[in-house]
Amino acid sequence: MGNRSDEISKIVTRAIISKDLLPGCKLSEQTLADLFDVSRAVVRQALIRLSDDGLVTMERNKGAFVSRPSFREAVEIYDALTMLEQGVAAQLSGRLDARGWSELRQHVERQNKAVEDKNDELADQLGSGFHEVLVRLSRNTVVQQMHAQLIRRTALLRSLVSSRFDYCGLLHDHEVLVDLLEEGKVTEAQKLIATHHNDVVKGYLMDDTSQLEINAREALERYVSKQNAA
Repeated sequence: MGNRSDEISKIVTRAIISKDLLPGCKLSEQTLADLFDVSRAVVRQALIRLSDDGLVTMERNKGAFVSRPSFREAVEIYDALTMLEQGVAAQLSGRLDARGWSELRQHVERQNKAVEDKNDELADQLGSGFHEVLVRLSRNTVVQQMHAQLIRRTALLRSLVSSRFDYCGLLHDHEVLVDLLEEGKVTEAQKLIATHHNDVVKGYLMDDTSQLEINAREALERYVSKQNAA
């Protein structure tokens, strides 16, 4: 049961991150059981995992739905990211080897190129990816897992209507952050991380109105077909 439920949770997660499954979409146990050719018990286990990640909301007598985070939840998610990354900054500051600093700077250059090309979607992905690289360099598996869970939850926020990010400003923050860390300026780096995440969360234009009705089966079928063909 474990392997199949894990596969299902990963596929649903990818569909959410790719915006094929939008906040509020109903995830019927029977529909998913038929689609993945498994028992409802296996599907239920997958939905529980997704609920633990904050991607799915389980409502008594109603079923499971893709979560619809509020602005308050968005603030709390980014506050948690700030606290984790500030701890990582204290650990990494002035201590990374040349390869680590090079990896961070190369990532910034790729994001810079995406902004120059006016590819906002790629710039957004790389912006989030910068923080994942930063945390991965800590080599702390537990922190990485906690951070990855929070990053997955930010994918839901990106599904909510629209955003107004200053990509140039956010990119500049990444460049300055690497400089501060390399110079061992921990306090300044931690302050920048807090300001940076505050600017990101303010960029979300939250909308609690209902989305278009999304059919979970149709949204997930191509993922299942792709998996079966692999």
